[in-house]
Amino acid sequence: QVQLVESGGGLVQPGGSLRLSCAASGSIFSVNAMRWYRQAPGKEREWVAGISDSGISNYADSVKGRFTISRDAAKNTVYVQMDSLKPEDTAVYYCNAYVLSTGRAYLDVWGQGTLVTVSS
Repeated sequence: QVQLVESGGGLVQPGGSLRLSCAASGSIFSVNAMRWYRQAPGKEREWVAGISDSGISNYADSVKGRFTISRDAAKNTVYVQMDSLKPEDTAVYYCNAYVLSTGRAYLDVWGQGTLVTVSS
C-alpha cells in the first residue's frame, strides 16, 4: 500500500557528484524519519544518512562533509546530494522511511535500490 521509489543512480568518475531522489506514494497519512542506506557487493548493508520529521540530519562518518540529505515534505520525497564521490562509495543505495498509513499503521518501508558506481 506504500511504496518508495529511488532514482538518480548511475556511473560517475571519482570526484564527481550525483543526486539521488526517493519518493513515497500510496496510502500515506504522514512520513516520519527518512534514511539512506547502501550495500556494496559482498558487504553488509550500512546506514548512510537520515533526516527527522523536524529536519535534523545525521550522517555516517564515511560521508560527512560530502553528502547532504534533504526532504520535501509536501512531495513526500527525500534527496541525498553526493559530492566528491570516491570508489568506495560504489554500492546499491536504498531509501527507507517510517510511514504512518491512512489506516493508522506504522510501516517500515524500503525502496528497490538504485546503483551508484564510482569509477574512472
